[in-house]
Amino acid sequence: MTTDKAPPTQSHPMRGILCMIAGVAVLAVNDGIAKHLTETYSVGQVLALRGTAVVVLLVASQAILGRLDRFRVVHRPLQLTRGGLMSISTYCFVTGLALLPLADATAISFAGPILTTAMAVPLLGETVGWRRGLAVCAGFAGVLVMLQPTPDAFQLAALAPLGAAFFGGLRDIVTRKLGSTSDGTLSILLVSTTMVTALGWGSFLVGDWAPLNLDDLAFIIISGILVGLAQALTIEAFRWGEVGLVSPFKYTGLVWAVVIGFIFWGDWPTGTTWIGVGLVVGSGVYIMRRETALARLAKTTAEDNRSGEPA
Repeated sequence: MTTDKAPPTQSHPMRGILCMIAGVAVLAVNDGIAKHLTETYSVGQVLALRGTAVVVLLVASQAILGRLDRFRVVHRPLQLTRGGLMSISTYCFVTGLALLPLADATAISFAGPILTTAMAVPLLGETVGWRRGLAVCAGFAGVLVMLQPTPDAFQLAALAPLGAAFFGGLRDIVTRKLGSTSDGTLSILLVSTTMVTALGWGSFLVGDWAPLNLDDLAFIIISGILVGLAQALTIEAFRWGEVGLVSPFKYTGLVWAVVIGFIFWGDWPTGTTWIGVGLVVGSGVYIMRRETALARLAKTTAEDNRSGEPA
């Protein structure tokens, strides 16, 4: 998953889809931990401590393996741009978790795939047909059906997760651009996480910190590991597949949340939830089947063209 040389973009779309599905599954677990931590600590403190855990574990692991060269930065402007966008997006989302119910913050932030898919057309020159566009909208409809945001979602605090969706979309587009460069996944992960962490530590200067309960230290470390793993998988997803293709699979995070809730807490989904799951899964299956069919058609056309060439 983490290589020194960036593979060519658009080469394995199904691999990109699978990386995104795995990444959002990890984030589904982490969101609950982040919500728990923001009940005691400020957003900045959570970002600082969690980010520090990611940076320390990441650098230590590669130092032990003797592979610190994996952190080599080649395209500094793109790296810094991504780090800045990720800092703003992360701060907005964690703020949304602190101000709104989890379901409301999550529902609003899931406008991200729609925004990202739309922005990929003018910014990356990607082609998003009406079928894929309808599938993305169907997935978002499934999100709303599953989460059923309350009237409280439509307030000033909703700007926080909405901002997370917008800036997160721009981050994903920059990530896609970095995927065609020689900057490796670990390099991108370290630069962005360091910038988010620095933003969090800035809150320490204004005294917006609470005494750290050692019982929460494990949650912070676990959250750091999960965030780091999820970010690495997401970077790989955009390296292998187009933004408009892999972004809609962020919706599967809610399906994973339903599965996790059933396994660990025995929460059996309601009928409404099953409808939402059906919409999310159905839109994802449609996109995957259509992508597979297009890839098969392209392969057949290429073979026919080669067979028709003069010997």
